[in-house]
Amino acid sequence: MIDGSEREVGMVESRLAVVSGGGTGIGAAVARGLVDDGYDVVIVGRRADVLLGAAERISAECGRPEAVSAVAADLTDPAQVSAVVEAVGERTVDAVVNNAGGYLGGPSDTLADVAGWWRANLDANVLTAVLLTEALLPVLRRPGGRVVLLSSIAAQRGGGGPYSAAKAALHGWAYDLAAQLGPEQITVNVVSPGYVAETEFFGDRMTLEGHAKRVAATLVGRAGVPEDIAAAVRYLVGPSAGYVTGQVLGVNGGSVLGR
Repeated sequence: MIDGSEREVGMVESRLAVVSGGGTGIGAAVARGLVDDGYDVVIVGRRADVLLGAAERISAECGRPEAVSAVAADLTDPAQVSAVVEAVGERTVDAVVNNAGGYLGGPSDTLADVAGWWRANLDANVLTAVLLTEALLPVLRRPGGRVVLLSSIAAQRGGGGPYSAAKAALHGWAYDLAAQLGPEQITVNVVSPGYVAETEFFGDRMTLEGHAKRVAATLVGRAGVPEDIAAAVRYLVGPSAGYVTGQVLGVNGGSVLGR
């Protein structure tokens, strides 16, 4: 941990992480955990008011004013990704956590509908991660940088149509990126959550029966919470995980066994 006195006198430069989808749920829990670990965090998302509220709340809870800053940007738009680069400025980025995305439903009555539905899910879950990571690669710490991609249990067992396919695509890209960046001592890993309550993922689609069914599918008899996923991310971006790269870490209560 880095205390405030060290920052004030410039003895130690705090580490910097960028977390997409950082305003709520898993992303906000990741941001909070990384602040606890001594990072400054830039959270990115499309809703400026939600991001600003999260940044103020996390900074206040951790007793570190301005530890978290917010950048409103649609990461499917290359022109808007530049706002994140501008926010980072001259600093080195220690960790990029790609959490933006989600299941996007839509009509599928025509082939045009199907194409739009698939493109929307691929853009939200894959393109956001690719564009943000590529934009920050020049300023990622060498050696020691970390890239983490948030996938889903749906990538491993299906059930989400284009969402499952999009999340599975992150796995293949992570393997390529790990091979590309490994010689520079940068690690790339995937965290694949199972059912996590207390997020906006399901919106108003979750029912009591649906919740019970998902809990029953675990081996531990409970739903995940955002802090469960944040703990895995904190491990992967920390110094203890320097020999872990190109891996998919399932955090799903045993709903899908490792393989």
